[in-house]
Amino acid sequence: MSLHIVCPHCHATNRVPADRLTAVPKCGVCHQALFNALPVELTEDHFDRHISNNDTLVLVDFWAPWCGPCRMMAPAFANAAAILEPEVRLAKVNTEEEQSLVTRYQIRSIPTLVLFKDGREIARQSGAMGEQDIVRWAKSTIQ
Repeated sequence: MSLHIVCPHCHATNRVPADRLTAVPKCGVCHQALFNALPVELTEDHFDRHISNNDTLVLVDFWAPWCGPCRMMAPAFANAAAILEPEVRLAKVNTEEEQSLVTRYQIRSIPTLVLFKDGREIARQSGAMGEQDIVRWAKSTIQ
């Protein structure tokens, strides 16, 4: 069985055998690693591609640079990427720059984590969390 994985670098959709997800698969277009244990910065231009074309879950952190709790949570979110990949792709959306996404997903407070599967929201959590809380919440939501 193959899974579709969107490259965090060039945003091309790649087909990867499921049993090779942990074998450091590379993008067929840009040849960079498909998983780099870091959150992907998403803009409106490629948000839908990552949310809809990834066969893995996508956990998005809606944040803003002026938000103290967002800045405090950023390192924990980055560390959670190393733990949750390749099962869950972590991504970030800057709410100051991507107002249309804020409106579309009705983000009322930040930081807000939204978990997507097959292009649909399946869970949401507002408020800053530590690394282990992020991992625990994501894992409990997908089981």
